[in-house]
Amino acid sequence: MEEMIDALPQHTCGWIKGNITFYKYQEFWISKSHLEANILAQQSFKAEPSDVFLCSAPKTGTTWLKSLAFAIVTRERFDKSTTPLLTKFVHECVPHLERPLVVEYEDIRKKLSLPLIGTHLPYASLPESVISSNCKIVYIYRNIKDVIVSHYHFLREGSKLPMEDAPFEEAFEEFCQGVSAYGPYWDHVLGYWKASLERPEHILLLKYDDLKSDPKSNVKRLANFIGCPFSFNEEKAGVVDNIIRFCGFENMSNLEVNKTGKLKGSIFENRFFYRKAKDGDWKNYFTNEMKTNIDKLTDEKFTGTGLILK
Repeated sequence: MEEMIDALPQHTCGWIKGNITFYKYQEFWISKSHLEANILAQQSFKAEPSDVFLCSAPKTGTTWLKSLAFAIVTRERFDKSTTPLLTKFVHECVPHLERPLVVEYEDIRKKLSLPLIGTHLPYASLPESVISSNCKIVYIYRNIKDVIVSHYHFLREGSKLPMEDAPFEEAFEEFCQGVSAYGPYWDHVLGYWKASLERPEHILLLKYDDLKSDPKSNVKRLANFIGCPFSFNEEKAGVVDNIIRFCGFENMSNLEVNKTGKLKGSIFENRFFYRKAKDGDWKNYFTNEMKTNIDKLTDEKFTGTGLILK
């Protein structure tokens, strides 16, 4: 595997002082550790029809989607005072397919009898069993401008660089060239979008921005799709509202488990996953020229799809 990976096209990110190198595999850029785990997953992971895959490009709402899905699926076993989300980082509660320690996290999943598993893999790179098993796939995507800013800060903080030492302009240019974690971003979104047209009963697309503006209807939509619909009595008792509140940024970012520590083997502290969760933060970073360029690129990539990412 090592020789094969070393022979792949590589890109070292200059704006973060060469701290991260991406490898181009199956037309997408990915870090070496995640690539190794990706290849192993493609070779050996066996999905079950009852599995629910929570899929996303990085920095598009992954942590929020995992929290919501976990709370929805486990609501009959736990309430807000007993849920594992109080003491375990959500990315431990819902294992990530291409993390090197996915086997450890799979043990947690089996103990809790959870159907949930997360991944940043593009649709075309998913293990074959994920498609053939006809398990459910939920894909979340987000306004590309906010993704760029969030991606920038996440990698910068992971590299322990202050903003003055990590030029945003260079990070922006790289992103627009398609170089980002699991990028190009537009191809990542389009892969799942096309698949959702072909397999609508198995793939649900959620837009982060819609989840923010209308959480209740979208959380109910999510619950229905993954086979855990809310009953009339649950809605009347405020169960949906309680889940939305508990999984909201204000609550989750203030839990001790999300303010300290980090996943084993990761350079990213738990708190990095809870930066702002605000729409429109890009306005604090983009010049007029940047906005024009990314809008033009977005129009080119998404024309005719009905997807709005700008």
